[in-house]
Amino acid sequence: MTNRELVSLAEKAMENAYAPYSLFKVGAALLTSDGEVYTGCNIENISFGATVCAERCAVFKAVSEGKRSFLKLAIVSSSEDKTFPCGICRQVLAEFMPDGEIIIKNGEQEEVYTVSELLPHSFDNKF
Repeated sequence: MTNRELVSLAEKAMENAYAPYSLFKVGAALLTSDGEVYTGCNIENISFGATVCAERCAVFKAVSEGKRSFLKLAIVSSSEDKTFPCGICRQVLAEFMPDGEIIIKNGEQEEVYTVSELLPHSFDNKF
């Protein structure tokens, strides 16, 4: 699957975002190592701590279906600025796709980062 196709799926997922408080809509599309795609959108709650980001929504959907190996994640938003994963999402991504790519689309610009570039020195299970 191309980055453009993954971004397109993230844009479609963004349409389902529930963001009545911030009006900031985010969509994500996650490519598994076996070629399946799981999408997610942000889901706000009046108690902001209960809000779920699009990235974690996509990852948790995939994990709940037994997937554990992910290659790429595309992220788009309704913002004019680039939208990077929050700190919690970065740690979740480091757990499930430490060598994965994160595609950030902003207007016509598309940038690709590795998870380790976005979260160097993440927590890991090497105690």
